[in-house]
Amino acid sequence: MSVRDTHDILERLSNLFRIEMRTFGLKFGLQPVQIEALTYLTQCNRYSDTPQAVGEYLGLTKGTVSQTLKVLEQKGFLRKQQDKQDKRVVHLAPTVKGRKLIQQSFPAKGLEAALKLTSSVKVRELEEVLRSTLRGMQYHNKRKTFAACQTCRFNEPQVKGAVCGLTQEPLSVQEIQLICREHQYPQ
Repeated sequence: MSVRDTHDILERLSNLFRIEMRTFGLKFGLQPVQIEALTYLTQCNRYSDTPQAVGEYLGLTKGTVSQTLKVLEQKGFLRKQQDKQDKRVVHLAPTVKGRKLIQQSFPAKGLEAALKLTSSVKVRELEEVLRSTLRGMQYHNKRKTFAACQTCRFNEPQVKGAVCGLTQEPLSVQEIQLICREHQYPQ
């Protein structure tokens, strides 16, 4: 299979995901970018729940992020909280309503059914290839990895959870499974 063939398949899959997301979002008066932002916020950690991090993750301008978050807050899917130590920083937290919405929206309707038609070994191989491809593209394009703390070079496992070697702060078992904007793969 050529790079062009792979690109075309991935592009078509991406289009199908966007169509499903657009259709789902319309039921709630939301655009795909708003669902993408909310999805990210349900998966990220406390270092990555800011408007700036949303913009970095989605590749959006500050203005687009601001409007996106405004709609989510007005519709009750998101709340803003001022940082306790640095009043200039705003943290974003999905509400219960926002978390339920994201749980309803994923996985894509056809993905689960399609993967059930494939052997579990091939699905694991596919996941490995996709992860490797993602990592390679992030590196090549000089993008932040935005991956789970448990795979980060700064992760220092402890008996219960971990310590972030970058911030020297403790991380719970749940936190090390979340996406972090400071993530770096071990070298």
